[in-house]
Order: sequence, then structure tokens, then C-alpha cells
Amino acid sequence: MSAGDDHGYSDSGTGRTDDGYSTLGGTRQTRTRFPDGGGGDGYGGSRRPARSSRSLVMVVGVVVLLIAAIAFANTGGGGNDGGASEGSGGGSKAGSAPTAATGTKPVTGKNGTIASGFAHDAQGAQSAATNYAVALGSADMFNAAARRGILQATHDPAVVDRLQADMDKAYSASLFANVGLNEDGSTPKGLTFVSRTVPVGTKVTKQTGDTATVEVWCTGLVGMAGQGSTKPVTETWFTITENLKWVGNDWKIESSNQTEGPTPVSGDNRASTADDIAGAVEQYGGFTYAR
Repeated sequence: MSAGDDHGYSDSGTGRTDDGYSTLGGTRQTRTRFPDGGGGDGYGGSRRPARSSRSLVMVVGVVVLLIAAIAFANTGGGGNDGGASEGSGGGSKAGSAPTAATGTKPVTGKNGTIASGFAHDAQGAQSAATNYAVALGSADMFNAAARRGILQATHDPAVVDRLQADMDKAYSASLFANVGLNEDGSTPKGLTFVSRTVPVGTKVTKQTGDTATVEVWCTGLVGMAGQGSTKPVTETWFTITENLKWVGNDWKIESSNQTEGPTPVSGDNRASTADDIAGAVEQYGGFTYAR
């Protein structure tokens, strides 16, 4: 998978909440999504079972996400999970009303392939957290050079060095082998490695002037697509909590945390062929997300 396919995006985060936060009330809404890349043809194929059993393949996919979450947790220190609790200064709890797009356009700035220049408010924090979740869940995280660029673009410089060391250890040859990659992290010839995070909605649980805690509910795809793949692409559902800090005129992650779900009931969609999935990954680009 090329960086252009999903904008170098995708993986997990960790959470810490500190005393002294005031709580933001009101409705929380999803972002309007604007396509950055080209489209492609629709895809279908011969019928396969609607849902395969949750075998070792699914377990491995989840492990990939959780390993990164553990590494993130090591940078953030203690604290709770960033849930909707009241800050020491009082105030009402953050709302969780049905979400809808506001129509606000996404930022135009870029830090490498990742959006930057978010507004210094709750809406900007949600947009930043969403785009960062996508970046940290991407296939590019399995490439050492690209991973370090993503971490530098999304995190507070004060935590980057330690985080990079932790992540370099987590993304090891044994991990690559477990997900079907070669020992150096490259993709076997004829196959397409898929790792994408797709945000579903966000909410701010705490905010002060220069700090914010944002939860991003996501679904993810992970696996190997193509003829002969023994590790098919499967889906996961998780929520990433990001503790953000206003640093250098932009929101950056201080720490983050990932939890499983909420997970909906699976539908009866026909599973596509391995070639169809591989083609879709190559043809359909990612988005820049704005609240």
C-alpha cells in the first residue's frame, strides 16, 4: 500500500486525564469528509461466506493494534481513561447527542501527508484527533522511516523520542511475521498489506484553553489482500482517547489510549474476493477529516 492510498494514515492511541480540566458541554458531531485522492471502480466478486470465524487471523489483527496502544501508554503516565467526568473546576459533563456534520471545511495545511493547522478550540481538537487516529492506524506505521515521521507530526515533541524507541521495539520482525509481512516489514510479492483506521464519530470529554481530551470511535481494517493470502483482511472496532496539548500553534498528542468497541452486530454483506479487496485499497484514497 502506498502512502497516497490512505495518506500515510492509521493505528491506536492512549489516555490520561489530569485534574484541573473544565468540562465542555453541548452536542458532539462528526466531521464533514472531503476526498483527497482519486476514486475507482466498484468491486464485487464470487460469493464467499458472509462472516468467517474469528480465528487466529482476527486475534493477530487485534494484537497489532494493541501493541501500539501499549507503547503509547508508556509515554503518558498514569490517570484514567479520559472518559466523560467532571473537571475539578466544575461544569457540566460533555454531551453525547447524535452526531451530524457541521459543514466546516477541513484545514488546508499539511505536515508531510498529515493535516495540520487546526483551530485552537474544541472543534479543532476533534478534527486533529480524528486525523491523527487515521495516521497512527495506517500501513505506513509498519515502515520505520514513515512511522517516525508520523509520530513527529502527531505528537508533542517532549514525548516523541521515548515513543519512537518504544514503537521501534513493538514493530519487530516477529510482529511482521505474525501479520504476514516479510522480516524487514515489506509486503510479500503479489499481495497488498492493509491497515486502515476509519473514524465513525468523536466527542470532547474535557477541555481547557490549551488542553483537550477527545474520544474517536473507529472501525479498522487489517490483513493481507491478494491471491494466496492466508491472513485475510478483517475488521475491528475500537475507541481511541487522545489527550491533546496546544504546542507550536497546533494540537499535538501528549498521550493516548485504546479500548475495544463499541462493536455493532455484523450484517449479511457478501464477503469480497481477496483480489477485490486489494483493488479497492489501491483505487480508493483516504480523507482529510473536519468536524
